Amino acid sequence: MYTKKIYFSGGDFHELQAVFDHVPGVTAVRAGYINGEKPADFASVASGQVKAYMGVEVTYNPKKVDISKLLDMLFAIVNPYVPDGQGKARGTMYRAGVFYTSPEDEPQVQLHLNFIANRGKPPVVGTAGLTVNDPNSNPKLARKMCALAGPLQNFQEAEAAEQDYLTKHPQTETFIDFARLQAYVKF
Repeated sequence: MYTKKIYFSGGDFHELQAVFDHVPGVTAVRAGYINGEKPADFASVASGQVKAYMGVEVTYNPKKVDISKLLDMLFAIVNPYVPDGQGKARGTMYRAGVFYTSPEDEPQVQLHLNFIANRGKPPVVGTAGLTVNDPNSNPKLARKMCALAGPLQNFQEAEAAEQDYLTKHPQTETFIDFARLQAYVKF
């Protein structure tokens, strides 16, 4: 079976793993450290001693789920306008991001993030054909996209204790409302 990989960060990687484990077409999800400057473990990344993003490696069958659907899922649970974290997970290691290994994925990722950065109400067009109150022309009205996008430099799988954490510890408080996601995936 042909599979591809993409890497996502944003908030707690335990939560990301729990979500993407249930997406049809996803064949494997591993929690780990993305684009780390040196070998890492949970404590060194969480404390900021090692610069890396906590995220997941998503292996998927592109014949069953496309990258656009995966990006939709990511940004349904991760707010791309929030700098450095989601919920109680705060710090640069929790920043939202999309990291790809294939150059063919770059245009689709960039298009998706550009759409998210510019979504909102369309500007009003006056009778003279002029755009009035264009939110992109006023920096105070524009939302700032904080999510990263770029090629993967490296990925280090997290320790065994961090894999499938929410399955092992179901009482753990989460930022993601899993009940709300049941319309998209089955838990």
